[in-house]
Amino acid sequence: MRMRHIRLIAATGTAVAALALTACGNGTGTEDEGAAGPNATVAAAATNVSKSPERAAQAEDTTATATGTGTTSGTTGASPVARTHAPGSKPAASAGRKGQSTGRSVVLCNGTNTSVTAQPLTRPLNHMLLTVKNTGGKTCDLPYYPVLRFDEMQWVPQADESTQPQAVVTLAPGESAYAGVLLSAADGSGSGGMTAHKLTVGFQGTTPNSNGGPSATPALPAKGVYYDSTLKVTYWQQDLGAISNW
Repeated sequence: MRMRHIRLIAATGTAVAALALTACGNGTGTEDEGAAGPNATVAAAATNVSKSPERAAQAEDTTATATGTGTTSGTTGASPVARTHAPGSKPAASAGRKGQSTGRSVVLCNGTNTSVTAQPLTRPLNHMLLTVKNTGGKTCDLPYYPVLRFDEMQWVPQADESTQPQAVVTLAPGESAYAGVLLSAADGSGSGGMTAHKLTVGFQGTTPNSNGGPSATPALPAKGVYYDSTLKVTYWQQDLGAISNW
């Protein structure tokens, strides 16, 4: 009886050892039989969710986050999708209610779609009037003020900021806009006075001092026009009356 008892204990110990080796087969210790890895957790969540589109989207987002492939924004639900465009391409224009673009393509007024005249005035004294007319087939924008250059002048006349309009001047085909030019000081206080026989009128783009396109060269009187260091201009005006007393 004693020998059989010893053999029974030995057999029992062998079985316990085998079970221990089976439980610790990964060499890290006994695992909780009820625990599941990350993939199992995600699979369970995806299985238990309802089949509605909203629930399905949430399940996909949970899966992506748990596996390290998704980007979370700190809010509940699907992650936001960034809208991008290829380098060098333009983003698609926003659409209206019927799928049409709500933006207007800006065409700038310049020497290719306008005619410009320069008319010296007797009143006010030492002034000149610039008139630009839209001769193209599209409405064009006329930002800021004209950039003047007499002959080979190496400086740019400044604009009178008090004449800046509240909105950009826009010309429909056939419409005109105006700008005033103070050529010289009536009291002789200007310096470097000279007579010019050529005038170049530059156009600005949608940002200050940017290039708006080809310039214009309106004709001057045969005798030329006299200007000095007090030379300055007004902003372009839709209404001639806005600078009639300038």
